[in-house]
Amino acid sequence: MELSTVFTDFISLYRDRGWIGQAAAIVTVVVLVNLLIRLILRRAQSMARRSRTIWDNAVLEAVGRPLRWMVWVLGIGMAAELVPAQDAPQLAEWVPVLRKVLVVGLLTWFLLRLVREVEQGLDALQPAVDHTTADAIAKLVRIVVLVTAGLVILQTVGISVSGVLAFGGVGGIAVGFAARDLLANLFGGLTIYLDRPFSVGDWIRSPDRSIEGVVERIGWRSTVVRRFDKRPLYVPNNVFTTVVVENPSRMTNRRIYETIGLRYEDAGKLGAITDAVRDYLRQHEAIDQDQTILVNFNAFGPSSLDFFVYCLTRTTDWGEYHAIKHTVLLRIEAIIAEHGAEIAFPTQTLHLAQGELPAQAVLPTANEPDGPRSTA
Repeated sequence: MELSTVFTDFISLYRDRGWIGQAAAIVTVVVLVNLLIRLILRRAQSMARRSRTIWDNAVLEAVGRPLRWMVWVLGIGMAAELVPAQDAPQLAEWVPVLRKVLVVGLLTWFLLRLVREVEQGLDALQPAVDHTTADAIAKLVRIVVLVTAGLVILQTVGISVSGVLAFGGVGGIAVGFAARDLLANLFGGLTIYLDRPFSVGDWIRSPDRSIEGVVERIGWRSTVVRRFDKRPLYVPNNVFTTVVVENPSRMTNRRIYETIGLRYEDAGKLGAITDAVRDYLRQHEAIDQDQTILVNFNAFGPSSLDFFVYCLTRTTDWGEYHAIKHTVLLRIEAIIAEHGAEIAFPTQTLHLAQGELPAQAVLPTANEPDGPRSTA
């Protein structure tokens, strides 16, 4: 027996009781259908959680509340149509239109919930799916859904969509001139989503501007960067289309580059010291041996013989990098001491010429102008 036949037979039981009894029967059926939907969805969700895909979970989570409200809208619409036209003449005219508008609204609600559930499911798949890309696609889909729903609702209530679109084309020119900065920020945000120079959670800095911190949110108008002193920085998106952006979060290594000076008295030990430091770095497990390692005499300084140390650590973590650098520098100082040498510090040697001043020259006194004077 079909469900529609059962429903018709159930309504016929209340047919002799007038439209109030029939409306009560419809409400009873709506309540029962809602309970049935709740039980079916609960069973389906428990089965979907055991699957590996995100789509079944997203659809079941999104469809629950809109579907139950859809049953109520259709049921109340049917009950309202039972009211005699002479009792409520306006009701018969507006019920079909209102029902269509509510149906479109519920479908829009379902699609927006579905987009949200899919976005959350994709976030759980990181790093396989980039969060910034998922967020951008979700925002675009939401805009398309809302615009489409708005046009459908306008057409349903009798407003010409073609007239609205024509007005939007003419008004768009005026709005474009009045909101140039806003449009520039929108296109700047689109550029960020397409090029992906950085993502949420990345540490970025700009040599052109005083921008440095961790990206917290990428919006359509601005990007929120949390500075290292924990102050938020709101940067318009169009700024990123004109400045250089550095993304240290995507570095593969961190560099140790230091210049160390020895005394000129230790010139004979410089070669042995640089060789020992180079051997130490080539055996250090925290130094990336696939990258360049240099330890070479570099320059004759004003008060020191300078050699430089260049190498790259395996880690990119800031704290761990400084711990490794701390250990490396202490070991270099120990190697210098083991060879009987010392690290130079700024010094000056003053050489005084031997002899006396000429007899004819006398230094000026405090009351006389500068310059030597003759005693003859």
